Amino acid sequence: MEKYSAFRDPGTGIQPYLTPVPPPAANAVSMIVLPLSYTLGVVRTVLMMALATLYLVFVSGACTLLTPVPPIHRAVSYVLTALLSRLSLFVLGVWWIPVEQISRKRGRSSVSIEPWWPGAGDLIVSNWASWIEILWLAFRFDPIFVLPVSNDPVPQHDTFSETRTTGRKTGTGSAAISLPNRPIGRRVDIIGFRKASLLRMVISTGNTPLGASSGNYSSLEEIRRTANRPLVVFPECTTSNGRGLLKFAELFKDRAVPVRGYKVFVMCVRYDPPTALCPTLSHSIPSTLNPLPHVFSLAATPKPLTMAIRLLPPAESPSSPSFMASGVVSGDVGDDILSAACAGLISQLGKLKEMSLSWEDKVLFLKLYREKQGSRS
Repeated sequence: MEKYSAFRDPGTGIQPYLTPVPPPAANAVSMIVLPLSYTLGVVRTVLMMALATLYLVFVSGACTLLTPVPPIHRAVSYVLTALLSRLSLFVLGVWWIPVEQISRKRGRSSVSIEPWWPGAGDLIVSNWASWIEILWLAFRFDPIFVLPVSNDPVPQHDTFSETRTTGRKTGTGSAAISLPNRPIGRRVDIIGFRKASLLRMVISTGNTPLGASSGNYSSLEEIRRTANRPLVVFPECTTSNGRGLLKFAELFKDRAVPVRGYKVFVMCVRYDPPTALCPTLSHSIPSTLNPLPHVFSLAATPKPLTMAIRLLPPAESPSSPSFMASGVVSGDVGDDILSAACAGLISQLGKLKEMSLSWEDKVLFLKLYREKQGSRS
């Protein structure tokens, strides 16, 4: 949309924050199946809410009684979380989830060569586009989720302006393409993390990092050292619409590569573009009662929903002794080689373009978006 074009990535032309919509011709088809869609939406949404209630009662509630016996608590919690998460995906229409292990090395088979099974204290690093992959991760690994905490507020260099400038300075050809000036969010330090339950992660999808004034937090290393399960880290620190890869926050400063003492597992999630009968599974803009409106839109879809998970073989990850950062990182990346390496690997895995826009820019985008939405009402 033109009024948000100031938040289009200048290097790739991608608008990473707006919700993708199907082609205009798709509206006629969607109107035909509208009665069926509403019926499906109501039934499936009610079932999703019932499953969320069961999670609260059994996993967040009854399972805590088993805490004095850690092995039993861990096993029961894992089974219930996996069952309820997979049932939730099935109810939504995600019946089949293709998982592929892809090697970067030419000539090497893409078939899974070694186990992809993170252990306690290991890191799973992924891009973030929706709450759907949160459910998949919970189903497969029952990991510890963490939400980033930043210094607040997010400063900016310039205020939003609709004036336009040309791309290059020659003034002819492609240089004459006009680009809107946009506010430039300065990089803000991620000062810690806070553990989050499965439901808290789902509810937080689309939001930007918590502020330091919102409560207590710990360093990622402190959480990792005491973890009895793998940790999931989303270095983008917020969701995009899945069309590109937001600039990673510097979460792993001064970490040597290859990583020692624990393993780093790298993965990527991809969603298909929306069609007449299937909205986008990505969830980049949080809503009131988040993400219930998005749940309903997916639940009202008469077609099966599709997603793809791509895994990097552990032998090629940043924790492999043979890993060479120079193979995926070019130029000066500062003190955080690990974040830069993970960004390059995820970009290659998912064929996603890396962008210069970041979560700081999304803070400014959401401010403008809510102002525009408020002016309509």
